[in-house]
Amino acid sequence: MKTRHRKNSRLRHILLPLGSLAVMGYFGYHSFNGDYGIWSRDRMQREAIGLEAELASLKKQRVALDRRVSLLRPTSLDPDMIDERARRNLNVLHPDEIVIDLAASQPTAEQQTMPQSSN
Repeated sequence: MKTRHRKNSRLRHILLPLGSLAVMGYFGYHSFNGDYGIWSRDRMQREAIGLEAELASLKKQRVALDRRVSLLRPTSLDPDMIDERARRNLNVLHPDEIVIDLAASQPTAEQQTMPQSSN
């Protein structure tokens, strides 16, 4: 029976360590720079802090809106308040009502600072 003898080449002795080094380098690189790496984790934590602040702001807005909605419930409606707000927003009057515009009757800041001429 014949046996084959291979020559001991330098490439064969270097191939396994080089392959191992390449695999370790790949995983090492991605442990820092990958989607879930160390630097990405820091970025995600900073982003989470910003999102938590936004969530707190949105919760405050929701509470304010809930408060406004609770005023519209039939048990808490004030008919006079609804009538007043509807008239102001829609600019509607009854035919027998008289409107006195208080803003037009008060002097403006420019009119108050002008000296009055005396004859």
